[in-house]
Amino acid sequence: SISKEAHEALAIAMNRIGGRSNTGEGGEHPNRFTPDENGDLRRSSIKQVASGRFGVTSNYLVNADEIQIKMAQGAKPGEGGQLPGKKVYPWVAEVRGTTAGVGLISPPPHHDIYSIEDLAELIHDLKNANPQARISVKLVSEVGVGTIAAGVAKGKADVILISGYDGGTGASPQTSIRHAGLPWELGLAEAHQTLILNNLRSRVVLESDGKMMTGRDVIVAALLGAEEYGFSTAPLISLGCIMMRVCHLDTCPVGVATQNPELRKHFMGEPEHVVNFMHFIAQDVRETMAELGFRTLEEMIGRTEFLAQEEEAGHWKLEGLDLSPLLHQPEMPEEVGRYNQMQQDHGLEKSLDMREILPLCKPALEYQDHVRIELPINNTNRVVGTILGSEVTRRYGAKGLPHDTIRLHFTGSAGQSFGAFVPKGVTLSLEGDANDYVGKGLSGGKVVIFPPSESTFVPEDNIVIGNVGFYGATDGEAYIRGIAGERFAVRNSGVRVVVEGVGDHGCEYMTGGRVVILGKTGRNFAAGMSGGVAYVLDEDGTMASRCNTEMVSLEQVEESYEINELKLMIQHHATFTDSSIAHRVLGRWDEYIWKFVKVIPKDYKRMFDAIERMKRSGLSQQDAVMKAFEENTRDLARVGGN
Repeated sequence: SISKEAHEALAIAMNRIGGRSNTGEGGEHPNRFTPDENGDLRRSSIKQVASGRFGVTSNYLVNADEIQIKMAQGAKPGEGGQLPGKKVYPWVAEVRGTTAGVGLISPPPHHDIYSIEDLAELIHDLKNANPQARISVKLVSEVGVGTIAAGVAKGKADVILISGYDGGTGASPQTSIRHAGLPWELGLAEAHQTLILNNLRSRVVLESDGKMMTGRDVIVAALLGAEEYGFSTAPLISLGCIMMRVCHLDTCPVGVATQNPELRKHFMGEPEHVVNFMHFIAQDVRETMAELGFRTLEEMIGRTEFLAQEEEAGHWKLEGLDLSPLLHQPEMPEEVGRYNQMQQDHGLEKSLDMREILPLCKPALEYQDHVRIELPINNTNRVVGTILGSEVTRRYGAKGLPHDTIRLHFTGSAGQSFGAFVPKGVTLSLEGDANDYVGKGLSGGKVVIFPPSESTFVPEDNIVIGNVGFYGATDGEAYIRGIAGERFAVRNSGVRVVVEGVGDHGCEYMTGGRVVILGKTGRNFAAGMSGGVAYVLDEDGTMASRCNTEMVSLEQVEESYEINELKLMIQHHATFTDSSIAHRVLGRWDEYIWKFVKVIPKDYKRMFDAIERMKRSGLSQQDAVMKAFEENTRDLARVGGN
C-alpha cells in the first residue's frame, strides 16, 4: 500500500547509510535496479517472497542482496492479504503480473510449504536462484516460535526474523491489530534461548522488528539476542506519515500509503529525513552502550543480566508479572556461540547445475551460442536448471537469451523444483517423471515432460508430475503429457501450459496466463481465481460440479481468435510430447471444440472487455488500460455508495 515515492525514498535512504530496505510482497519494477545519475540506488536490497509470489521472477531474485520468505506478518499472524480492485492501478498490476482493476488475494499459507522440510526446500530453491544472496525467513512472535526457529536454522536459513504484533500498516484488520500477535520481546527471547540450547545460534543471524522506535529498543533487542533490527513505522513518520489508519481506503492525505496520483502529489518526504532519523537512532544506541560499558554490539548479544524488571510496576495489571523466563540464560559450553559466527552450508557445489550443466553451457552463457545437451537425472537432483537460469539472468537481464538457445534433455526421474525460476532462452525437456514444484516461479523458459516411449502405462491416466506445479509462475510455456498433482498452477500469472489432468485446487488464486487441461480436474478448481483463462476438456459434462464458481463463470469457447489460440497450444503439446489425447482432439477438432469449458474470472472478463472497447475507440494499449481502470473504479465506488 505504500506509495512509489515513499518506498523509493526509504530505499534510497537505506542504501545511502548501508542499511537494507524491503520490497514487501508486491514485487519491484526493474527500472529501480539501475542507479540514478547522482549515484542513488532505488533498489530494495531485500526482496520478499510471500504466499502470493507477486512479481517473483528470476530477474527480481537475482537483483537482491537478501531474499526473505515471509511466513506471516506480526500485525496479522495466520492471515493472508487482499488488495481491492480499486487499488490495483495499472503500474501495480504491471509489477505484480496481474490485471488492473481486478482485486488480488494473498493466501494465508504458502502453497509449497506444508512442513519444515517444504520450507527447507524453498530456502534451497531461492539460494539456487541467487547464490550470492542471504536467505531470510520471517516468523512472528508466538508461543513455540523457538522450536520453529530451530527447524528453520536446520533448514539452512541464513537469517531468522522474529516479528512482533505492534506495527504494520493501517491496512491490517482492526481485530488483528488489537487482538492478535505477541510482542517481539517474547518471541525473540524464546528463539534465542532455543537456538542456543540446540547449538544452532552461531549458524544464523537473528533479527527482530515490530514498531522499534528508539535506540533503547535496539539495546533491549540486542540484550535479548538479536543482532539485526527492523524499523518501519518510525521511518514512515519521518517521511510525513500522520497515522490516519486509512491505508486500506486509498485516501492517505499525505501521500504515503496510497497509489492515487492526486494524493501522491502531497508527499513531502525526502531520503534525508530517514537518514537523519537513523543517525539519531545510532547515536542513541552508542550513548546507551557507553553507559553499559560495551564497545561492540556483538558483546551485547544475549547479555540479559543487564536487563531487570521494574519493581514498581505502576499498574495493577502488572502486579505479580514474572519476566524471569525472558531473562533466562541457558547453561552452555563455551564453544556454543551467542551470535552468528559461521555461514550455512547450502551444498550448491554438489548440484547438477554446478557440476555438469554450467560448464557445458559456457558457450551459450558467454557467446549466446546454441547448446543442446542430453543428461541422465534422478530424484536426488533438485532444482535442476535454476542456477543456470540465474546465470543467464545475471548476464542478460529480464530479456534472457533468444528462444531455445539452451536446450537440455533429461532422462529419468527429476527431484523437487525441476525448472524453478528458469528464464527466457532455456528449454528443459524430461523423458520420465518429476517430483513436486515443477516450474515453480517459471520466468520465461520452457518445460516439457513426457513418459519414456517404452513405458507401458497410459500417460493421461497416470500422474507424471507431483504437487504444486508452476506455483507463482510468471512467464513461459509448458507441456505435460500426463496428470499433475494437487494445487496445479496456483498463482500462475503468465505461463501458458497444457496438461492432461490435475488434482484438487487447480488454478487457485491464478491471476494470468492460459491453462489447457485435456482431462479431468479435482475438487475446488479455480477457487480465488481472479485472472487468466483455463480451458478444460469436459467429455463427461461433470466439470461444473468440481469447479468453485464464486469468482469465475463457465462458458463455451466461441470467439475465432480464442479457438485458434487454444488449437495452437494443443498442436504444440502434440509436437513436443507426442500426446495421443492431443492427436485425438486435433483429429476431430470440430467435434471436440464444443466439449471445452472456458473458465474465466468475472472481474477479469469485465476489465478485459473494457480495455478492448477502449482500444477500438482509438486509444493505445497503455491509455486504454488506464481509461478502463478509471471507469471500473467509478463503478466500484457507485456500487459501494449504493
